[in-house]
Amino acid sequence: MSIVAILVLLAVAWSALAIGQIPNPFRARTSQARLWRRAFPSATKRQIGEFLSLFADAFSFRATETQKFRPDDQLIGVYRALNPAKWIPDANEIERLAKELRKRYGVALGDIWDERMTLGALFAQVQQSKHRVLAV
Repeated sequence: MSIVAILVLLAVAWSALAIGQIPNPFRARTSQARLWRRAFPSATKRQIGEFLSLFADAFSFRATETQKFRPDDQLIGVYRALNPAKWIPDANEIERLAKELRKRYGVALGDIWDERMTLGALFAQVQQSKHRVLAV
């Protein structure tokens, strides 16, 4: 087998292992569940977990990585860590997130979008939308 073929196989294997991994700035973190519970004491662990799972699915992260995100992590920061280009030519992850937020929670991301939006701020919107639905 030629050296080029071996390098190609190694590159393919490496990329297959990297699929679903969160970007480096977040990967080394331990569970951030305590911060979520502190920021949202009225939310259940299940509600927080479902929200983080939806977020992870939209970004194609492994389910085991969801607890590494903090409430103060900015959506655009996570996107840029995953896609380091300066411009956002194709924000498929954000589009998938918006679609799932609307479908599951009735939250229109486009209506509340802010460049500085954090996961915690988005979760607060989800919680408010659930309360509005229950109040009706």
